[in-house]
Amino acid sequence: MICENVLGNISEERFHGFHIDFVDIEWYEAFKKLHKKVTFGGVEIGIRLGNDILVRGLRQGDVLWYGEDEVIAVNIPEAEMIVVDVQPDHPRMIPKVCYEIGNRHAALLYGDTPYQFITPYNEPVFDMLGKLHGVSVRKEKQKMDFDKRISASVNAHTH
Repeated sequence: MICENVLGNISEERFHGFHIDFVDIEWYEAFKKLHKKVTFGGVEIGIRLGNDILVRGLRQGDVLWYGEDEVIAVNIPEAEMIVVDVQPDHPRMIPKVCYEIGNRHAALLYGDTPYQFITPYNEPVFDMLGKLHGVSVRKEKQKMDFDKRISASVNAHTH
């Protein structure tokens, strides 16, 4: 089966009550046009998407195919992330944190507060950020929420 479009999201009312067969797309694969995958239910699928996916990316719950009462939807599995918290009394560290992460071409996302940022786990980055004054870091497994992205692209490119 070839899937060539994102047809909606399982959060939409029109897909309520459908059986959902998920296919794992790792966070660093979400902005790629071509995939060959097997769903949780064992269905082999090819994913061939247009250029717009290079900007939009695949999101949790995106529907790639649907039939009478079943959908195949994207699951972005949890991954190890660095959660960076800048102490509110050190706001001048925010540009430093963002610069250091961006300088390594790493994905950068907003956290839950204006002083929190998230980036994929990388030990040298974790160690470097942990040495910054007024900054605390922790490693945590979580799903990437691409709606909170800061960086223009999200990929696994590192140095």
